[in-house]
Amino acid sequence: MPTVRVAGVAAATTAAAWTLPGLAPHAPALARALGIGRVLDDPDGAVALTFDDGPHPEGTPAVLDVLRERGATATFFLVGEDVMRAPSLAAEVTAAGHAVAIHGFRHRNLMRVGPRAVADDLDRAVATIGEATGREPRLYRPPYGIFTPAVLREVRARGWRPLLWSRWGADWRARTTPQAIAARASGPAAAGDVILLHDADTYSARDSHRRTAAALPLILDALEARGLTTTVP
Repeated sequence: MPTVRVAGVAAATTAAAWTLPGLAPHAPALARALGIGRVLDDPDGAVALTFDDGPHPEGTPAVLDVLRERGATATFFLVGEDVMRAPSLAAEVTAAGHAVAIHGFRHRNLMRVGPRAVADDLDRAVATIGEATGREPRLYRPPYGIFTPAVLREVRARGWRPLLWSRWGADWRARTTPQAIAARASGPAAAGDVILLHDADTYSARDSHRRTAAALPLILDALEARGLTTTVP
């Protein structure tokens, strides 16, 4: 085989290995093979509500208000740079009895980030979130749900658990409604589902957090009708 062709095959193989984990959000079998969680290990009649991209000065308090009114529990995957802007808001999440997890320091596609920069991002994220909340988060979900081999290595080296989701509300879209978000997120939800929502519009359509907050009571109504409670992973 000519040298150029061998090099091309090798490059293609390397690229495929690098990008393969990024397909995990859309391929449950691949997520299982890679050891990336999508559902609760021990559901016991519960689902996990998870919120990405916060804290947000409007979206996070609105979501916290609904959760408090309904007696529901959630996990917030926080972005370090946004925690730095509003550390007291991140602290409110834990003070309200919810769990915090890591969504990175910067919200970017890690497919374009090298191993050293990934390690630095994770170090900064956990330090910032820990300082603001007084908690040491152990769950990690990458921005856009995109893992790479470097990300998985770094996460596991720290003893963290990688977690994606099994249902989502697609609430980041500009052309959606609270009713559509609730229908996607909760129907037909089952025990063990991990539901992805967003309490911020920082990295998505403007004012999307408002639609999420409006959808949340509808989601909780649907879960309650199925006899499902909320828990943290």
